[in-house]
Amino acid sequence: MSVSQAPEDGEGGGDRGDPSGDLRSVLVTSVLNLEPLDEDLFRGRHYWVPTTQRLFGGQIVGQALVAAAKSVSEDVHVHSLHCYFVRAGDPKVPVLYQVERTRTGASFSVRSVKAVQHGKPIFIFQASFQQAQPSPVQHQFSMPAVPAPEELLDCQALVGHYLRNPDLKEKYRVGLNRIAAQEVPIEIKLVNPPTISQLQKMEPKQMFWVRARGYIGEGDIKMHCCVAAYISDYAFLGTALLPHQWKHKAHFMASLDHSMWFHAPFRADHWMLYECESPWAGGSRGLVHGRLWRRDGVLAVSCAQEGVIRVKPRVSESKL
Repeated sequence: MSVSQAPEDGEGGGDRGDPSGDLRSVLVTSVLNLEPLDEDLFRGRHYWVPTTQRLFGGQIVGQALVAAAKSVSEDVHVHSLHCYFVRAGDPKVPVLYQVERTRTGASFSVRSVKAVQHGKPIFIFQASFQQAQPSPVQHQFSMPAVPAPEELLDCQALVGHYLRNPDLKEKYRVGLNRIAAQEVPIEIKLVNPPTISQLQKMEPKQMFWVRARGYIGEGDIKMHCCVAAYISDYAFLGTALLPHQWKHKAHFMASLDHSMWFHAPFRADHWMLYECESPWAGGSRGLVHGRLWRRDGVLAVSCAQEGVIRVKPRVSESKL
């Protein structure tokens, strides 16, 4: 990984600027710390496995980007990645990442990565890296106006608030208890969390503040991009299910493909606003778009994903 300019420490109050008293992020020390086996061959291990007992897609995307980034020079940085999940990952065995140096050009370089388990590919990935090239052609959308993360409940506190509501139906209580039991290496603060009554009339949109747990530091922009790749898959596809969750229960959800575009330097251990929306769902698939905003209003990353969503009708039940 290379050292490159990232946003200043302290940019956007309430973010971590000093490693003293703050543990190094497990995303750096464990999840994205690949073991080199040979030239362009790496082994990745698992930190957090979802209740589905399939590998978390964001982990595979992040680890693949780590492997690809190790094969390019220090003066180029990822600007886009595109990938397909072709088989379910097995959490009981490590993942091998094979890097192909597809093209190394003067301005752009392309790397292809294949993730393998049990001798078969489970994931196919391509990333393009670019040398910094200033341009007068610049624009971006405006960041939504939302409350600051310091004004919002964290995920655990919000779940506790819901669980204390006597009107909460059991179908929601089970899912919330499952969320509370998860130990994910990222922090979430939901913007405008719905009330119990609003759960039955939600739009396919959500926004939440997100950051890596622990300290990463300002120096290594490549690592921040890898951490953002991990973060980008969390709760992303679920956006497409929001208008339907009161009538249907998902019994199978899985990412099919995932794309990211990196626009500006950022720190993944600082709060960023993740704006997610689903413009379409049908055919047992859902499409979601996402934007990761820095606190100063700069659009840092754009994301898109399509996934499988198979549901069963919910059985009507009395309040518990």
